[in-house]
Amino acid sequence: HFEIAFASSGARLTSLQQPDKLFAMGGGASANPKDVTEQLGKATDDELKAMVEGLDDEQKAKLKAALGGGAAAFGPVDVSCLTRVAKDDLGLLPQPAEPAYKGALAQIYVRGATFGGSDKSANGHRYDSVPFANGMINSGMSCQLIHYVHEEHDKFFEVANKFNFIIVRCNPGQIKNDGGDQAKFDDGMRAVRKAGIQVWPSPDVMEFMGAKDALCKVATLNIGLEDTLAYYSTETFTEGFKKTMKFQPRV
Repeated sequence: HFEIAFASSGARLTSLQQPDKLFAMGGGASANPKDVTEQLGKATDDELKAMVEGLDDEQKAKLKAALGGGAAAFGPVDVSCLTRVAKDDLGLLPQPAEPAYKGALAQIYVRGATFGGSDKSANGHRYDSVPFANGMINSGMSCQLIHYVHEEHDKFFEVANKFNFIIVRCNPGQIKNDGGDQAKFDDGMRAVRKAGIQVWPSPDVMEFMGAKDALCKVATLNIGLEDTLAYYSTETFTEGFKKTMKFQPRV
């Protein structure tokens, strides 16, 4: 059974199958908040829902009040109106109470694809989503993990406008594969950016600089290398690659 540490009269561990013990009053044991956070992070949505369903109205009200308005927010920006796609947020650090900036990491889950896409872990998040978010959190910013569901387009961008920045981690083609409209999503992000909210990467950067030959386009800038080349035919590759290999190994 999944168990969480919680203050109760005489016991530190309480099974989710006995939710009434979560609200047991009385002196005695106290729980380590870090332990509670770690255990909750390991719980699946189904396990948490089962626990909540076992509460009476008074207990639910207490839980809601303790969470500051509802369990679905899980951060400084309320995202409870959006569908919760991921099964859990295992490994995600607690969001800072007073973040320097409020951020979100947007993902797309392809319904019909195994795990939601080849870039996803079993819980529905991208493999790199939690490390990305934790990097922001360790720098004093919040970073909530959200999913774009095309049926909720308007609600998604209403929520998006409440953040200071959005990290977009939607692989090309996945929004379309899920039944959505990539152009509509991109226009939404352009509007968010026009409102002064940072979007990384922006749709225009993805469109014009997303391919591997983007390195060639910045070759003459101070961040590039002038001998960065791209080949689009067998003939130019044969001539150019042999020529450059004469001097030193190439990447």
